[in-house]
Amino acid sequence: MLHELLLALVGYTGDLIIDEREHQKSLGVNLSPDAPISDQRSFKLAPDISFIDPAERDLIERLITLGFYYRELDRFAAKSRNLSWIRSADVSPSDRASELSKPKAQKPSVYRRAIANGLVEILSLYRSAVLQIEQKLLSETMPILATVTQGLNKFFVLLPPLYDLILEIERDDIRGGQLLNLLQKRCHCGVPELQACIQRLLWHGHQVLYNQLASWMVYGILQDQHGEFFIRRQEDRDVEYGSSIPDMSEKLARLSTDDSSLKDWHLGFHIFLDMLPEYIHMRVAESILFAGKAIRVLRNPSPAFQFQDALGNQRKTEGFQKVQRLAGHIPLPKEPLLNIKVIGEELLPQSEADKIETMLQDLKESSEFHKRSFECSVDSIRAIAACHLWQLVVVRADLNGHLKALKDYFLLAKGDFFQCFLEESRQLMRLPPRQSTAEADLMVPFQLAAIKTIGEEDKYFSKVSLRMPSFGITMKSSQVDLPKTKTYADGSSGAVLSSTSSETSLDGWDGIALEYSVDWPLQLFFTQEVLSKYRRIFQYLLRLKRTQMELEKSWASVMHQDHTDFAIHRNDRINCSISQPRRQRFRPMWRVREHMAFLIRNLQFYIQVDVIESQWNVLQSHIQDSHDFTELVGFHQEYLSALISQSFLDIGSVSRILDSIMTLCLQFCWNIENQESSQNTSELERIIEEFNKKSNSLYTILRSSRLAGSQRAPFLRRFLLRMNFNSFFETTARGVMNVVRPRPSVPVSNQQ
Repeated sequence: MLHELLLALVGYTGDLIIDEREHQKSLGVNLSPDAPISDQRSFKLAPDISFIDPAERDLIERLITLGFYYRELDRFAAKSRNLSWIRSADVSPSDRASELSKPKAQKPSVYRRAIANGLVEILSLYRSAVLQIEQKLLSETMPILATVTQGLNKFFVLLPPLYDLILEIERDDIRGGQLLNLLQKRCHCGVPELQACIQRLLWHGHQVLYNQLASWMVYGILQDQHGEFFIRRQEDRDVEYGSSIPDMSEKLARLSTDDSSLKDWHLGFHIFLDMLPEYIHMRVAESILFAGKAIRVLRNPSPAFQFQDALGNQRKTEGFQKVQRLAGHIPLPKEPLLNIKVIGEELLPQSEADKIETMLQDLKESSEFHKRSFECSVDSIRAIAACHLWQLVVVRADLNGHLKALKDYFLLAKGDFFQCFLEESRQLMRLPPRQSTAEADLMVPFQLAAIKTIGEEDKYFSKVSLRMPSFGITMKSSQVDLPKTKTYADGSSGAVLSSTSSETSLDGWDGIALEYSVDWPLQLFFTQEVLSKYRRIFQYLLRLKRTQMELEKSWASVMHQDHTDFAIHRNDRINCSISQPRRQRFRPMWRVREHMAFLIRNLQFYIQVDVIESQWNVLQSHIQDSHDFTELVGFHQEYLSALISQSFLDIGSVSRILDSIMTLCLQFCWNIENQESSQNTSELERIIEEFNKKSNSLYTILRSSRLAGSQRAPFLRRFLLRMNFNSFFETTARGVMNVVRPRPSVPVSNQQ
């Protein structure tokens, strides 16, 4: 009887101790390794045994529950460690089709397999205890049940919680990071023996996690066949959620189809929160994601970049060796060596990869998971990846040169080029653009301006191209509008904004845009969102420069005509006397033109000097001090945000007023030049009246308490000081606010 009891303790029932499920044939109970874990303890003493007294029966009933727990734990371990799911490479298509036609089996899990390995260790200790009990019983002359109870007493606090654990794992299909979460919670118990067992299981689970981290952060390979890692490919999420991001395909189409590493960087991977262990902070997970993506980029450089870099190194070497040969030191080799594999090794030296692997190996060998050590190691690995990515983008790819080119062309730092371009295209822009040939028409003055102002040493101009994406449409001047306010600190009401709340009909040529060809690896830095911000600022600055040029040209052309007329008719007293009233009639209009030029000139100077140059110097200091790629990306985003914010492009009311003012200035210039053939001044008077209203409304909004307390206040004060240096705008604004309709015939006093 004692031997049958010992066999039952290791999962084998017989006549004395039975498994109730084996006697229920009608239920078709399947006890194969793939059968689900039983949630009812089914080991019982046979009901027909009568020679055992009730006390011993209760003791045996209690002991054989350990045998039931052991068998279910062993079945779970065997099922989780089963490697039959690995399909061999030589399986025929017919066999594979027959396998697919079978009922779908449970998905395998490497984390469950690791936990099963830990369970096998614990169960081996249990089996050893049973064998020791058997040896002790055989050595005793009078074997008793107390020997069995005494030898297995410590397992009554281990096997039942472990059984509950595997029951929950199988019932809820817990896998991956969720399994680590469950084990982490079960570690917090008051039984030291049980806590040690759960920690051992958690250690086995962490071995899988560290292996996946090493594959990802050392080699840039996502080793996750069963979807249990907290980093996943983007297409996995699209399949699971039915492609919930509508513009994903559009974003992918924008990226270079020749380089998959860029798609991986921007849209290839994401953090899957369901598999992220709760004890790993989101910031740490993002660092792991970044480090892996950076390693992928460093280990897989673009073939074009490899060739260019190798060619550049070859030319340097050839030049040095040529100098040495001419000096008679060494002969020039017959054939240059272009080993592009060396380039990939230089981007991420093997010593750095070994350092990362050593950090993860130290974590892996630790008996317990230490959160602080884990986070410090991840931060160190992320710093290594960010530093080498910074070296690639800033030093090898000449980031600063490209930033300077974007400043020259998108922020109009090359003023002579754009002045020449606008002068060459001035007559063309007087006519509405033709839909079929507008872009080709602009290319002529664009190339002429380049020939006149761009030198051959400017290697970045070839990356700039002119585009006319759309024109002749009604669009809002600002895509990001702040909430509208009803009142301001000075008491002005929302009626000031009533004339600016409508959409502004823009000139067809206002759709002119620039495109910049970005090569690998600079797409990591200059994303489509970044370039779209540059384009938005460029269109705003080009309109401003075009308006300023038209104001100057209108004055110059009319003065030239006036001087010509004076020279022709200087001996004609009658015509000369007629020209004097004409000059008197136009004098108020020239004052208004000067007011327009004053406003546009100061706005342009403010943006170019106080905003762009100031923020450019800040960005340059950050580039010099930083050696971290992510920091550099953040600094550049702050730079663009500051340009947009301090240029008022993010304030809908202000940007709409500025658009209206520029439109009025252009209309004024065109009308004043055509005034010779028309004596009707009503249109000019309307433009003058609207300009006075808009300019004073602009000043009222800019000096409001809402903007005075914002982060742009120090820069705003400089602009207001230039506009209102002699209190002209403040006085005029008060007058306009207090007068319902000013008379257009009254000339505006000179602010100079």
